[in-house]
Amino acid sequence: MEDEKKSLNFIEQIIEDDLKSGKHKEILTRFPPEPNGYLHIGHAKSICLNFGLGIEYNGKTNLRFDDTNPVKEDVEYVDSIMEDIKWLGFEWNGEAHYASDYFDQLYEWAVDFIKKGIAYVDDQSAEAISATRGTPTRPGTDSPNRNRTVDENLDLFSRMKNGEFGDGEKVLRARTGMDSPNMHMRDPVLYRIKHAQHHRTGDTWCIYPMYDFTHGQSDYIEGITHSICTLEFENHRPLYDWFLDQIYDSTKTRPRQIEFARLNLSYTVMSKRKLLELVQKNIVTGWDDPRMPTISGLRRRGYTPESLRNFAEKIGVAKRDNVIDVSLLEFSVREDLNKSARRVLAVLDPLKVVITNYPEGQIEDIEAVNNPEDESMGKRMVPFGRELFIEREDFMEDAPKKFFRLAPGREVRLRYGYYITCNDVIKDTAGNIIELHCTYDPETKGGQSPDGRKIQGTIHWVSAEKAIDIEVRIYDRLFTDEAPDGHKDVDFKEFLNPDSLEVLSHCKAELYLKNAEKGDKFQFERKGYFCVDLDSTAEKLVFNRTVPLKDSWTKQNNVKN
Repeated sequence: MEDEKKSLNFIEQIIEDDLKSGKHKEILTRFPPEPNGYLHIGHAKSICLNFGLGIEYNGKTNLRFDDTNPVKEDVEYVDSIMEDIKWLGFEWNGEAHYASDYFDQLYEWAVDFIKKGIAYVDDQSAEAISATRGTPTRPGTDSPNRNRTVDENLDLFSRMKNGEFGDGEKVLRARTGMDSPNMHMRDPVLYRIKHAQHHRTGDTWCIYPMYDFTHGQSDYIEGITHSICTLEFENHRPLYDWFLDQIYDSTKTRPRQIEFARLNLSYTVMSKRKLLELVQKNIVTGWDDPRMPTISGLRRRGYTPESLRNFAEKIGVAKRDNVIDVSLLEFSVREDLNKSARRVLAVLDPLKVVITNYPEGQIEDIEAVNNPEDESMGKRMVPFGRELFIEREDFMEDAPKKFFRLAPGREVRLRYGYYITCNDVIKDTAGNIIELHCTYDPETKGGQSPDGRKIQGTIHWVSAEKAIDIEVRIYDRLFTDEAPDGHKDVDFKEFLNPDSLEVLSHCKAELYLKNAEKGDKFQFERKGYFCVDLDSTAEKLVFNRTVPLKDSWTKQNNVKN
């Protein structure tokens, strides 16, 4: 019996109907970022959707940079976006496209609009244009320049292009009417003057098309069949179609704009402007700070492309905005790393243990499993000796009855090792515990007792003689509030988490990690999933905590899943 076909989301249904009707023989989607910042997790969802549709329906997906604002754009952002897409596992169709490739054609269309009497040059400032646009319930006011002649508009627009006017002195507007209930349809601006160096066209242009005037026409030039946008562009769609109506040739493909709900994630912000502010004010170390929701930040923290693709699949495609709990993203990461990450032993807050009845100078190898979820990863040998390190939190001098770890007179199992019993607690002159003296049962190697006695506690450890020093960075959520930018008259930075980063400089790890490379991912048993950071050197490895083993935040903060 064949597996039941998964239900289609509304975008897939539209595409299937278009293919069945013969409207399109092949689909062509596009991912159109503006190169004015690094991509974040919301863009990852859009990437997975657009490229995923291309793969699902044997079509193609273009990468196009909508580079219409030279003031905010940079080659650094272009390069980072390309890297992010490739890292997520996708390849775009042919060479990357740029809206700037179409500046000549867009200018020609603008001139045609003037000749048709549907565009005019306006001398009003941006503030004056905004003030005369009206409100959703009150029509706007016509510009005093709206009835200029075609010849006058052509002359002024040509002089704008030739650099005769300063920034903001004039704009080109469409003559669509000032009484539309849709504010975007009230004589929208098509071109503005910006004397700025463009990252691709240099000083060729000093007038630049607006995003709304560029987007649909770029789709049209490329032959895009389905232009997938987020919901904030829903009110822009009538303008998107109006522009296409003026230039459409029935022999060519006409793109259709379809909107879906953008990804809103709890405990973070998705605004590029706000993310840029965090970078510029040094609140984070850069766009790739592991606390940032950027793809580069998540990659550095240790998130995998598979986990982000699985997350996008889990949340699906919605028609209305909602907020996804970040714990679902963390679950997807945990789920993937559980299958792929090697297990190792590492102690983050070391407390020394001396096994007094273990032979001095002896080191033996103990067999450990690399990943119980994947037998193909095999096993490794872990050195064991007289002196060990355990986690300080795994010992309590005055332990309650239900404390199942190490305490005076109590026995615990060392992971993969032996049973040990604590006999003496050594303290410094200030009363701080600095060392434990224990004895071991040599008959319990591998954590098994020949007499069948039950041990409830198992703790991890590393050999003191063979351990390596590592630095560990414990990253937590950057904000303490579920919606940091959702409070009126309260700056989102008021909700920054002061404990979003804790640096542990004196951690110990098993010798196996000595040759770990940047980007390698591991599960530190009982402590979480960790990734070798870019700051690592030959002298000291630096690890970022990717996610803890369990969603402790939700329980601690009583956040509803």
